[in-house]
Amino acid sequence: MSLFLVNRYLGEEDDGSTLKESRSQALLAKLQQKAKERQKKSLTEQTEHQHEEQTELQDVKKKRKADEDSVQEPQRNKKRKSKVVALHSSDADNHDEPAEEKQKKKKGANEKQKKKKKDKSGSSAEVVSNTPVSGGDAPEDTVGEEQAETEKDSPKQSSQKTSAPTGFTVLGGFESKPVQKVHRVLPQWLAEPDVIHRDIKSNLVPICDISGLSAQLLKKLHNNGIEHFFPVQAEVIPAILESAQQGLLIGRGGYKPRDICVSAPTGSGKTLSFVIPVIQVLMERAVCEVRALAVLPTKELAQQVYKVFTSYAEGTALKVVMLAGQKSFATEQASLSDYRGGVRRSVADIVVATPGRLVDHINKNSGLCLEQLRFLIIDEADRMIDSMHQSWLSQVVNAVYGSGSGSDAMSMFRRTEPAYITAASLSPPQMPLQKLLFSATLTQNPEKLQQLCLHQPRLFSSIHSHSNTTAAAPTHKQDRFDFPQGLTEYYVPCTLSKKPLLILHFILRMKLSPVLCFTNSRDTAHRLYLLVQLFGGIQVAEFSSRLSPGERKKTLKSFEQGKIQLLISTDAAARGIDISGVKCVVNYDAPQYIRTYIHRVGRTARAGKAGLAFTFLLRVQEKNFLQMVVDAGSPGIQKQMVKPENLRSLEVRYEQTLQELADVIKDEKR
Repeated sequence: MSLFLVNRYLGEEDDGSTLKESRSQALLAKLQQKAKERQKKSLTEQTEHQHEEQTELQDVKKKRKADEDSVQEPQRNKKRKSKVVALHSSDADNHDEPAEEKQKKKKGANEKQKKKKKDKSGSSAEVVSNTPVSGGDAPEDTVGEEQAETEKDSPKQSSQKTSAPTGFTVLGGFESKPVQKVHRVLPQWLAEPDVIHRDIKSNLVPICDISGLSAQLLKKLHNNGIEHFFPVQAEVIPAILESAQQGLLIGRGGYKPRDICVSAPTGSGKTLSFVIPVIQVLMERAVCEVRALAVLPTKELAQQVYKVFTSYAEGTALKVVMLAGQKSFATEQASLSDYRGGVRRSVADIVVATPGRLVDHINKNSGLCLEQLRFLIIDEADRMIDSMHQSWLSQVVNAVYGSGSGSDAMSMFRRTEPAYITAASLSPPQMPLQKLLFSATLTQNPEKLQQLCLHQPRLFSSIHSHSNTTAAAPTHKQDRFDFPQGLTEYYVPCTLSKKPLLILHFILRMKLSPVLCFTNSRDTAHRLYLLVQLFGGIQVAEFSSRLSPGERKKTLKSFEQGKIQLLISTDAAARGIDISGVKCVVNYDAPQYIRTYIHRVGRTARAGKAGLAFTFLLRVQEKNFLQMVVDAGSPGIQKQMVKPENLRSLEVRYEQTLQELADVIKDEKR
């Protein structure tokens, strides 16, 4: 037993080294198995991660492709499809690279995997240290490559988006760009007018310096006390005479003469600037036909222009006729034409008319023949454009060119409505219809001016700013106008109940006379007239549509003669009427529109003289009104305060007058 025990003990000592080796091999086997499990787990995670990224990239590319298909052209679309096919066929790690580079990368990856397997079988320490690297670096590399590729693709995509055709609507989540404001761009003739000097007194031109005027007209000007032309007249008269230097059939260079537009301040002499050249051109007439037609918005303005035409046509063979409704239709018809040898012939050379009456004579075939019309004068053109709903201009044009389709269509002097200028349209020559537009507030809206069908228009204006050539400044929400140079503007803050007291204060205390007072309605004008009349001490009259044409004419004459201290008017007297001696204009009611304001205050400070303009403003009106006047180009409107104590001496009599006024209005309503 002892030997057996000894031998057994000795045998265990001999086998100790072999046991250690077997234990180390078992431990190594376990470690290798764990490493393989880790490697398999990391590979599965890597493939899953790559698969998710690949599907996300494919989804993004599909969306991009769908967006680009709606924008890009078919050729680009085909190229894009070929790229997408190449992307699907390639691996996730190198989906945007050429085929050769992909194969090289695949070989390199296989070699790396082989080397890693050899290293794993070498020693346990190396395997343990290498397994996390092999399991973690591969996805990081592939992710980095994919990010780099997506960054490369993103600028390409953005460049393709920005280079999309401008004529198509681009859809998608693109960055919003600021929309540029559309600025007004004026035609060249509006943006670059012939500039007229604003200062009248320092730019007077002797009448002898204007060539083309006959001795008879120069003598008539001298007799009327006119030795110098105003700047507007010195510019416009030669321009109209130049258009008729070659006779009535053709203009300068054998072409149709250009239409002329004049925008100048009130009282700058616009009426004489078309009366003188028209009479000069028509003086040596061959046949008595209507060759000049002046259209004006109101009867009073038509009467004023008729007087000027008549005074300068006196002593010539020209006859001037007015069609404004101040006489009966039969009387006006008889003044236009008469029967000679069974044929109706015209006896008028120049016709001054209002739109409504003019249309009546055209439609009723009263003998008003416009087939030889040479000049169409439109005074207060901006208001005439606003009244185009009467279609008076289209009826005038039809009356002028109506004979082109009649029995006389083959005559030498037939007239056809002008179209494009061609060699055929210029032969044989026909008498052109030249339009002459005049206004103190001529619009710069090309859309409105287009209604007049102007032919190569030429603009004379005292207003010119270089900003108008490209775009209207954002602060200028309205057109800018030129104010009379001698005008001083004031505004008077007040309450509604104090307005009548202020009028009385201006005349009785401040001794302003004569005063032209404007209201916004004829009822207001009538009530104010009755109140001032009942108060006493002031010669007052009203001027509105309540009066007949004869009464209005008589009232204006008395006001000009100084018999009336205060004339209370609606806007009927605001347009163009030249009332001499008006030193002060009062806007009892603030005008709503800047054009109305300009024409109202333009009744004073005429022909370079000085004048005052007061506007009564309620507190709620001040901000908008002052901004409107400043935007229109006013040189400055000053604040004029009237202290309450200055009105107290008038308040007692004023309260009594209000009670009397209430009784008078009740009696009128019965």
